[in-house]
Amino acid sequence: MKAAQIMSYGDAADVLRVDDVERPAPGAGEVQVRVEASSVNGHDVMLRAGELKIVSGRRFPLGVGLDFAGTVAATGAGVTGHRTGDRVWGMVHPRQRHTVGGAAEYAVVPADRLAPAPATLSAAGAASLVVAGATALIAVRDTVRLAPGEKVLVRGAAGGVGTAAVQLAHALGCHVTALARARHAPALADLGADEVLDHGSTTSDLIGPFDVIVDTVGTELNCYRSRLAKGGRMVTVGLSAPALAAIAASSVYGARRIRTFSANPDATVLRALADHVTSGALRPVVNSVYPLADITAAHQAFERGGVVGKHVVAVSE
Repeated sequence: MKAAQIMSYGDAADVLRVDDVERPAPGAGEVQVRVEASSVNGHDVMLRAGELKIVSGRRFPLGVGLDFAGTVAATGAGVTGHRTGDRVWGMVHPRQRHTVGGAAEYAVVPADRLAPAPATLSAAGAASLVVAGATALIAVRDTVRLAPGEKVLVRGAAGGVGTAAVQLAHALGCHVTALARARHAPALADLGADEVLDHGSTTSDLIGPFDVIVDTVGTELNCYRSRLAKGGRMVTVGLSAPALAAIAASSVYGARRIRTFSANPDATVLRALADHVTSGALRPVVNSVYPLADITAAHQAFERGGVVGKHVVAVSE
């Protein structure tokens, strides 16, 4: 089968390859999925660049692609609830080393990392929502416990997590302020943003206060934290060494500290995510679709940024 792999750490053009590899077989409790689409996430780019080598190590090749959508091809012993031909979405474990990831013609994962994909979504649409949508859901539902009617700032609102967070907050009846490039205002308003501010000309001291801040950027965290209202909460998913330092330092502020989490959604989260799709509260935002053979271009597009939504890799029809 064909699979995208990282041959060493470095730039996409130098280290990403699509090779013929042995098709993985499902073991006990595992499911083999015929992958139709995957997407490019920050985790994939950080992995390829060597920023996660403390987990991934230095043995190559490494599989790439955190999420996927497709159909069940085979099941291992003891698997119930998944049958051959079922449409599913899921992800590989972000903190384990894989020689085959989601950007491959077949992937094998534990059964509890899969859930039925929403029937209304294409494979590309489903793949675009697995990591981004689940991350946004965990952020607003579990981490800051967003409540109806609250004033919310989504910083980095045009990205995958940001577009999902805008939609989920809007569906809750919140007043949503999106911080992004000015040219993305029409698209974000269509997703439910009540106000769109240009991040290039809007500094943190000019806005707020907010009941909740959802940050996907990971910079200037203390400046934005200061824009919280009394009883406000803030969460960031944009992690870096400076961001982790700011998160740790903010612990003195108690409930108004900067929170974060490791998004590792299981089947329960994926089923909840599907419910939001089915209800109409959440829809995918796909910016571009690349064939598996052009996954290098997809990574490069992700790193350039400046677009609304996700870059998707089409693996098979």
